[in-house]
Amino acid sequence: MTDQISTRMHTYPFVPYHPERVDRAEGLARGRALLRKLDARRSVRFFASDPVPREMIELAVAAANTAPSGAHHQPWKFVATDDAGVKSRIREAAEHEERINYEGGRLPEAWREALAPLETTSDKSYLDVVPWLVVVFAEKSTTRPDGSLRKNYYVNESVGIACGLFITALHEMGLATLTHTPNPMAFLTEILERPGTERPYILFPVGYPSPDCEVPDLRRKPMTEALEYFPPRP
Repeated sequence: MTDQISTRMHTYPFVPYHPERVDRAEGLARGRALLRKLDARRSVRFFASDPVPREMIELAVAAANTAPSGAHHQPWKFVATDDAGVKSRIREAAEHEERINYEGGRLPEAWREALAPLETTSDKSYLDVVPWLVVVFAEKSTTRPDGSLRKNYYVNESVGIACGLFITALHEMGLATLTHTPNPMAFLTEILERPGTERPYILFPVGYPSPDCEVPDLRRKPMTEALEYFPPRP
């Protein structure tokens, strides 16, 4: 195969892109190593209070910031707090909503059945224990310097990919987290004083697992269910 040589004239600045090219054996080895590492990742609800350096949070967000996004608008905002008072307010508000969900009957029966193996409840005491809370906000639009609004595109898809990279970076550094989505989450907008152009997307507690941490004995979807080829292959 011959290399393509671009003769296009660009309206906006473009730069050459030549990522590292590895042979197939090395590529497969890297892929298998990454899979082994990620397969060991679990969401946890039992955290240690051990401090986590702020640089670790910044590195994880920097990794998330490499995510592709619609029109490269990067429609996310990561808001991190280690303030005990703020964490306590978030816990109180989250537990209020979750009590309505679990004890107040707001969760439909099918959803309760789906959650049963996780043994989750309205108790979110880990929000006080964990050293950091990181709330990701999805930016429906962005305010330009002149005060006008710029609409963002593919917001959910873009923010979801960024959150995946954030989780991966935390795991790489030996940290644990949980994708906590108390519903509704409007209280996060109020407590963290975010503008109306944003909506809370995920609340991430970030820290080290506690010494007595336990996780449900779950199995991941097998590849026979996760991947199909078309046309089908033997």
